[in-house]
Order: sequence, then C-alpha cells, then structure tokens
Amino acid sequence: MTRDRAKPAVPFGGIYRVIDFSLSNCINSGLRRIHVLTQYKSISLARHLRMAWDIFNGELGEYIDVIPAQQRVGDMWYRGTADSVYQNIYSIAQEKPEHVLILAGDHIYKMDYTEMLDFHISNKAELTIATVCMPKREAAQFGTVNRDKKGAVISLEEKNPKAKGISGREDCVWASMGIYLFNTSVLEKELVEDASRSGSVHDFARSIIPKMLKDKRKKRVFAYEFKDKKTRGPLYWRDIGSLDAYYNANMDLVHITPQFNLYYKKWPIRTYHEQFPPAKTVFVEDGGSERTGMALNSLISEGCIISGGKVQGCVLSPDVRINSFSQVYDSVLMEGVNVSRYAKIRRAIIDKDVNIPENMEIGYDLKKDKKRFTVTDSGIVIVAKGTIIEKNNKDISVHSKGVRKRQG
Repeated sequence: MTRDRAKPAVPFGGIYRVIDFSLSNCINSGLRRIHVLTQYKSISLARHLRMAWDIFNGELGEYIDVIPAQQRVGDMWYRGTADSVYQNIYSIAQEKPEHVLILAGDHIYKMDYTEMLDFHISNKAELTIATVCMPKREAAQFGTVNRDKKGAVISLEEKNPKAKGISGREDCVWASMGIYLFNTSVLEKELVEDASRSGSVHDFARSIIPKMLKDKRKKRVFAYEFKDKKTRGPLYWRDIGSLDAYYNANMDLVHITPQFNLYYKKWPIRTYHEQFPPAKTVFVEDGGSERTGMALNSLISEGCIISGGKVQGCVLSPDVRINSFSQVYDSVLMEGVNVSRYAKIRRAIIDKDVNIPENMEIGYDLKKDKKRFTVTDSGIVIVAKGTIIEKNNKDISVHSKGVRKRQG
C-alpha cells in the first residue's frame, strides 16, 4: 500500500487521506502555521495537500508549507524524526515561535492541541509528550512512558514488551502518541547537540528525549494524558503503522455505534472531494429473479454504484462498482475498484483501480490467496494498487507493472 505513496497519503475511511486527521486537528485547534516535512514517495501527498488544504490566508500569517527533503545541512537525507526537523531548523528560526508542536502524519484521532498547550504552560514544561492509556499486551508496539503522580516523565522506553504498568492499573501502560510540544529554545538546543553526537540515531523517542531525561540539569518533561473529560477514560487514537492496524481502524468506522465518530459537526475532518455523482443502489426484477443492490453497516462514498450486489461491514471509496450477485463483506475497497458478477470478497483490502473478475473469490481460501496476494498474520488479504487479475477457465493470472504470476 506504500509501494507508490507515502503512508500519510494512503486513503482512509472512504474519502480521506490519513494525513487529513492530524491537519484537521490543527485547523480545529486554531493552529494555522504548518510545515509538512516529506521525503518518501511524496508526489501524491503533495498533490493532495495542494488540492485539499489550500485554505490559508497568507495576509494573516497563515500557511501550510510542504518542505521536501533537501540535504540542506549536508549530503545525507533524513536520518530520523529529529534529523528531519533539524535539517529544517531555519524554518522555525524564521518564524520565532514560543512553542513548536511536532506531529506524526500516520495517526487517526481527534485532539484539541490547545488543551495540551495549556497543560504544558501550567506545568512550566520544556517538553510535553502526549500519552494515552493502552493495554499492556500492546506495549511492544509503542513507546511507553513512566511518570510520577504529577505527570513528570521518569523514562521513555521504545517498544518494550515488559514495560511497567500504570500504578493501580497494571494491565495498562502509558503509550507515547508521538506528539511532542517543545519550548522552541529547548528544541533548537537539543537538535543542534544531537546532530553532532556520534552514535545517535537522531530520533526523538530514541535519542533526544532519553538524553533530556538523563541530563544532569534535569529537564522539565511532562506527560499529557489524552482522555475523555467526562468518563476519564482514554480517547480514540490509532497508529496505523501496519496493515492489520490500518484494516482494524477502518473497521472501527462501520460499527453501529463507531468508536471513532466522523459525523461530529463541531470537529469536522477536512479533505478533497472529487466531482462524483451521489452513491446509488440498483434493484432489478429480471425474469422472476431479483437483483438487489444492498449495503448494510457500511460507509459508501460518492460515485459508488451497488448494482444488484451485497455489501456488508465495508468501507467503499469513491467510484466503486459492485455488480449483480456479488458479495463483499468486512472489506476496504479503494477508488475505482470494480467487483464483477458473482465475485465474493471478505476480510480484504483492495487498493485503487483493480478489477475483480467474475466468480472470483478472495478471502475464502487463504492458501490460494497467499500465492497471489499479500496476506497478513490475521488473515487480511491485500490486493495492491493497479493489480491486473485475469481469469481464463481455471487459471488466474495476477500481474502488476509487467510482472506476471500464474497460478493454477
């Protein structure tokens, strides 16, 4: 899924790109001076930002600048998250802000960053790390924070399966959300020192923050808890760094009462909308038989046509066509996918511009699927963007970009 695009540019939730969630949080929080640092296969990301996010008024000092990797301070590309900011430190110096908020572009959540800023200022912090309560069994997937009762950070460990549990809730840990709020003067000092430090991996979680916590002059590093003010429970946050995590986050959207609500009007998620017609379902009576276009517990984007097929528990991006007698369950179908008659799909991600031939089955025989496609550890079948699937009699030919694989 990131063969042709950067992770923040991956479609999500039907009409969005992953980066739209962090950027919408910025806009909804009143933050309108934004740098997006790009490097890996960033053309589609830059195009999306240009088309969807050209909403800032330069006369008021607002902007969103896309800054590609430039080898500005040497002959190396970005060596880590901290190095990416260090190589663009001049952009921060030009603006002279009091604080710098550093975000990841591949997380799904809603967060008012001004609340984190208030917490940072009230604690006279030099760095604040956003944290969320997560099950201890998932500790190996995140950085985990140990903190005292006042919220001061004691240590930050990267992906430690034996991480210390929260006092009173030993089955949970404080997971770092990869959101860092720095005093600008502290950030600049730490980045300059890290850039010249031998052996550093130039990463905030593995280099900058551990060094700050071990510094003889104890830095004021605090953990901000991302929680519901009413229930005091953790709010929704997902790092979609794996295919299974990406699939599960999409499936979270189709529940009767979704964990992540896209329909809250006071916190809109912004994106670019192409000029597609409304979604359509088709019911046909043909010679006594019925073809019923049906969608249950699903997100159906504009331009989709469900023509006599059944869709249940799915996320359909724009311009998807589901043809007669086909069945699609618990799947994510991206823009331009066509599901031909009598085809059956379940627990799959079908990337853009793929035609599923008649009578084909995906997700029903994982042994066969593994010979043709990518299958995750949890059994989710991934069909890559632009994959060409040809079916002649009992033979299936799967190929992309001139490479062919023939299966019986």
